Amino acid sequence: MSNIERTSHELDHRIVGDDMQCVEITLDPQETVVAEAGTMMMMDEGISMKTIFGDGNGQEQGFMSKLLGAGKRVLTGESLFMTTYTNDSNVRRTAWFAAAYPGKIMALDLRDFGQRLICQKDSFLCAAKGVSIGIAFQKRLGAGLFGGEGFIMQKLEGDGQVYIHAGGTTVERQLVPGETLRVDTGCLVAMTQDVEYDIQFVGGIKNTLFGGEGLFFATLKGPGHVWIQSLPFSRLADNIIAAAPRAGGRGKEEGSVLGGLGRLLDGDN
Repeated sequence: MSNIERTSHELDHRIVGDDMQCVEITLDPQETVVAEAGTMMMMDEGISMKTIFGDGNGQEQGFMSKLLGAGKRVLTGESLFMTTYTNDSNVRRTAWFAAAYPGKIMALDLRDFGQRLICQKDSFLCAAKGVSIGIAFQKRLGAGLFGGEGFIMQKLEGDGQVYIHAGGTTVERQLVPGETLRVDTGCLVAMTQDVEYDIQFVGGIKNTLFGGEGLFFATLKGPGHVWIQSLPFSRLADNIIAAAPRAGGRGKEEGSVLGGLGRLLDGDN
């Protein structure tokens, strides 16, 4: 545990579930959790919900500062607004949050990672009040153009707890200085600020045309921590679209014996 004194609200939590997890946040009186819009699952009576305009750190800001923070979030493809949940009662209350697709939730204390994490734009779920949710520009042109997440990723700064969602199963790797890891560009969930991130061309005609892994790898060079997901949402969405029925109600199995039998049993002509 880090010895850095915490200025953010200190949250108690319980992660529930296996492959489709949710997180229960227990709030002491007047404690607040900041969440991405649309992630709330349920909450106890006595918790007040407030929509805020800005980067979600909960500090007093002028209108222009709030506008700049909101504008940064738009660049990452997120909503202009975030939502805070504050326990206004005099006893402990709980609020529950969940992501929109199957995966794992990681509870991370920013004090353990240099008070800053870089993560992909749709992985942030919620955080303690006092954490700033901003943007991180990729410095290298290749990483920006071909990195799967564009020029911009989310930056979580502060000394509080954050909750990040990853698709499928999560693998954490600690990279030693100079160690390089190559991953599919969509599988990167988060990394510490010291990790060098770049893009490498797969190479080879057969690899490029028939490898099925895209044209580029993300290269991550230590030292630092990286978190990798086994099922990026983009891959899940592509598989669902590929398996969805085509126009006219016929699916991927069109022309096969099993496909014809299925349509016969369903009453289709």
